[in-house]
Amino acid sequence: MEYVKKDLGAYSLHLIKTNKFKTITVRIAFRSPVVKEEITVRNVLCDMFLQSSSKYPSKRDLTIEAQELYAADIQTYNSRLGNYNNLDIYLSVLHDKYTEEGNFKRALEFLNEIVFHPDVLNQKFSLEKLEIVKATTKSHLSSLKEDGASYSLLRLFETMDKKRVSSYRMVGYLEDLEKITPESLYQYYQKMIHSDLVDIFIIGDIDIKMMTQMVRDVIPIKTVKRQRIPYLLEDVKPRSKRLFAKEVVETSQSKLAIGCRVHGLSDYERNYALTLFNIILGGSGDSKLFKEVREKYSLCYVINSVPNKLDHLILIRAGIDRENYNKTLELIDNILLEMKKGKISEEEIRVAKEYFCTALDEVEDSPTQILDNYYMMELIGTDTIDEKRRNIMKVTKEDIVKVAKKVKMDTVFFLEGDSNEKN
Repeated sequence: MEYVKKDLGAYSLHLIKTNKFKTITVRIAFRSPVVKEEITVRNVLCDMFLQSSSKYPSKRDLTIEAQELYAADIQTYNSRLGNYNNLDIYLSVLHDKYTEEGNFKRALEFLNEIVFHPDVLNQKFSLEKLEIVKATTKSHLSSLKEDGASYSLLRLFETMDKKRVSSYRMVGYLEDLEKITPESLYQYYQKMIHSDLVDIFIIGDIDIKMMTQMVRDVIPIKTVKRQRIPYLLEDVKPRSKRLFAKEVVETSQSKLAIGCRVHGLSDYERNYALTLFNIILGGSGDSKLFKEVREKYSLCYVINSVPNKLDHLILIRAGIDRENYNKTLELIDNILLEMKKGKISEEEIRVAKEYFCTALDEVEDSPTQILDNYYMMELIGTDTIDEKRRNIMKVTKEDIVKVAKKVKMDTVFFLEGDSNEKN
């Protein structure tokens, strides 16, 4: 795999040459510092891209053109990475050798039409299309509590620190949705195009020189920007006394969400020792949480942990019956304490390393995941996949225990169901 980065002034172009895939995948990543009041409008804009464009005035027209390009696929996503709000547009299309000469360039021009020539008249987006997107968004926002696992995490973040960007609901807010008009959406679109930092990633069996020129010709981004704030959130100390919160909902299954702060990590600890710590704790089917809480004591339907490295957190989530709340929390506490004391076997570490390397193999089988890895290399300087394989094998038990001592349960949120159902 050959990687080349080019600074084209208004954006950075990242080219990854590999003959592993039959497709060429493009990612245009727009990012700007998270502003709570802008989250909803970015979500709406993200969906509006796939409704229509100036040249393709209906969703049906977009679909027909995508099929003409041998089933080209375009997806959009809006998410948060640390202090930044990320709006991504992906294009995946078969290589010309499997279609016809010039198909990729036409697909790139199609992407250009969608992103840079939206369905706008008199500096206003289409009211009809906007109402469709707003109705869908409103339905989703009005039913957040129906997905207990996701809702409990939202409430956990809000409980931990309402002023921190991690507490902002990236799904958006109903009150902000109502304020969006065709005019205000276009104004925000212009702001994003001219102010956001932009990276363009392309992976496939490509000619570096020809692809660079093609992107220069097709992608009309001209405004030069500069990075403004760090990507990692401020590393704050855990509260001295953990915070408990609860909300009662009409459901049979309760959700437990725990936020553990991880304070004072080095980059190596964050990227490697913490990764293995989490896999052993609750990041796999062989984890301590799964074996103890789920299998041995049958206290939960599901339990796992995930690291949120840009926020300096580990999140523990479980689906339980409400009467098992205290016992489940006690067991989780005991497992964390035992890991701090060094109760981690060499076999657990070996299995965790094997699990991590298998996950890396899966990354290498996915163009989008490879692009994600290069994106994190760009943002916060993470290592290449090969470097990750080498470095993970260097992690010792002592490294993991040292990290375990820096993990502290900070906030516990319990989404309590008002009825029970048995296993």
